[in-house]
Amino acid sequence: MTLIKSISGIRGTIGGGAGEGLNPLDIVKFTSAYATLIRKTTTIKSNKIVVGRDARLSGEMVKNVVCGTLMGMGFDVVNIGLASTPTTELAVTMEGACGGIILTASHNPRQWNALKLLNEHGEFLNAEEGNEVLRIAEAEAFEYADIDHLGSYREDNTYDDKHIDSVLALKLVDVEAIRNAKFKVAIDCVNSVGGVILPKLLERLGVEKVEGLYCEPTGDFQHNPEPLEKNLGDIMNLMAKGDYDVAFVVDPDVDRLAMICEDGKMYGEEYTLVTVADYVLKHTPGNTVSNLSSTRALRDVTRKYGCDYNASAVGEVNVTTKMKETNAVIGGEGNGGVIYPESHYGRDALVGIALFLSHLAHEGKKVSELRATYPPYYIAKNRIDLTPETDVDAILAKVKEMYKDEEVNDIDGVKIDFPDKWVHLRKSNTEPIIRVYSEASTMEEADEIGQKIMDVVYSLAK
Repeated sequence: MTLIKSISGIRGTIGGGAGEGLNPLDIVKFTSAYATLIRKTTTIKSNKIVVGRDARLSGEMVKNVVCGTLMGMGFDVVNIGLASTPTTELAVTMEGACGGIILTASHNPRQWNALKLLNEHGEFLNAEEGNEVLRIAEAEAFEYADIDHLGSYREDNTYDDKHIDSVLALKLVDVEAIRNAKFKVAIDCVNSVGGVILPKLLERLGVEKVEGLYCEPTGDFQHNPEPLEKNLGDIMNLMAKGDYDVAFVVDPDVDRLAMICEDGKMYGEEYTLVTVADYVLKHTPGNTVSNLSSTRALRDVTRKYGCDYNASAVGEVNVTTKMKETNAVIGGEGNGGVIYPESHYGRDALVGIALFLSHLAHEGKKVSELRATYPPYYIAKNRIDLTPETDVDAILAKVKEMYKDEEVNDIDGVKIDFPDKWVHLRKSNTEPIIRVYSEASTMEEADEIGQKIMDVVYSLAK
């Protein structure tokens, strides 16, 4: 059993004793702590908190505990039912709510669930707020409402349609061009909420034909839910038959978007953001942001338009903070996460799909041909296992000193930018390992430079 408490939320496996997983007692404690923080910090007078969930098998149980606890804390609950993460984020501001809780463990397997915590802007709590939730929970410093001040409860199942309406209203979403292109699209929604909302979105975008794999929201995932090539054999085989223009694959809470070309080959999740950014920058030049572990291709595309690219620390809240600082017009993460401020400051696969199809329709190319227009980069992902006694910070400081003649960024671990490649060393917050990401123009070169830096770390760790 596992329970991971972090500033970005509480996640764990279902089952076991109190404190061993994401179980009813733990859910009550952390929901109460979150409600206490919101009561102290919100500027909104509505007293409402939005709750949405993905289709996980444990979702109904977790939802009932969360909603009951929020009512016990005196908040009025708006339960929007089965809903994606971006739908829930938008619902917070559309409702004028004080905050929101999304019940999803994102790409984790079926035995996991989590509480993702939102502020009144429908955005994730920052580090300070997240730490305060953990402190309140640890101290059990919360107080429940008396009989005259219990919260109310209502269900509202209109937010999928409101989310789609907001996507179609974006200036760069060209429904007419998409309809005229007569696209045939396949989707894999891994038996979660994407299976509810994506077919509706594609129909309203004017897509001619949609073939769905694993669209029934049973929560019993038919494959590992992380949208990586090794997990997507079924939809890749479907695409290899040549009957569809593109396939879209989402994770259980629909904030990550992967794509498959018309010939059944992966588009590359790193290139979801790159492609959407190309389209956005073509029409609205401006700055871009991604995290330090994302492909250099976004920087290259941004500079093509004479605009500035900035890197943030890893983590969605860090990306959105840097986007606001630099007034970025598009940003996100290399895991297929597109953040388009014109819509909202959250990763949103629906926005990504609508902008991608608009771009594809305007370019008039096959998906594989479009992919070939972007700089070719390959990322190798490795890890260095260390003992708990190892001083990781000291090792990273030595690596930084060794490579001081290169371009080095230390806002999140150490990233060494060479002229034609980079390596990012980042300490895990939950286990004694260093994650090593490296990128170059071939996978062999990416592996080679990653291994070279790993050897340096091993020698320093002795």
